[in-house]
Amino acid sequence: MRQNQHIKYTLNSINDVYYSKLYMANSKNFHTIGDLKFDPKKLQNALKQVLKIKNYDTAGGITNFGAICLNQIPGDPNSTKGNNARGIYWTKPDHTGTEASRDKLIDERSYTEFVKDYEHTYFKEVYEKLSKKFKLGRVRILLKEPRSTLSWHRDPEPRLHIPIITNHGCIMVIEDVAKHLPADGSVYVTNNLKYHNAFNGGEENRVHLVACLPDYKFN
Repeated sequence: MRQNQHIKYTLNSINDVYYSKLYMANSKNFHTIGDLKFDPKKLQNALKQVLKIKNYDTAGGITNFGAICLNQIPGDPNSTKGNNARGIYWTKPDHTGTEASRDKLIDERSYTEFVKDYEHTYFKEVYEKLSKKFKLGRVRILLKEPRSTLSWHRDPEPRLHIPIITNHGCIMVIEDVAKHLPADGSVYVTNNLKYHNAFNGGEENRVHLVACLPDYKFN
């Protein structure tokens, strides 16, 4: 009996260590922005409001990709649609390890106008607060469906994440470090300049607000 209890306590200790390492802590490729925090329930309500207005853009039918742009090039609603909702990235698609580019280059700095259709939502307040602290590029709501993954790839700039809906099976991997980003209103910046991936191993959608940060520097 005592031996079984010891095994149980040991397993619990291992789990505690695993999850303490998995959950966000500042590291060279994951930063938590300590002086910013948003209301999780308001974020989820804002998501519901936006989804009543617009469905996720699949960038022309890309599998396991869904985005809604919250800002645009001034006066240009087409800048939120199709390939503009996705943007350039680099990947190593086969056994040769040869890098290849995908999609189109986006001028992130030109996305300075919040989409009027969403101004009544909490996302407007979030956008304004983020704009005071960071130079923002596109600010998007990104969907990762259950049991789906991104490619192993790198992006042109770091990304800011505010998880809105997540589960314990949602993990982001940068190089050889894996982290779970809780949907508790926290703001994270990830070093997407390095090769990375994100997957949703759960059975519900993973939804993040993700902003491109063209001026953000990782030491």
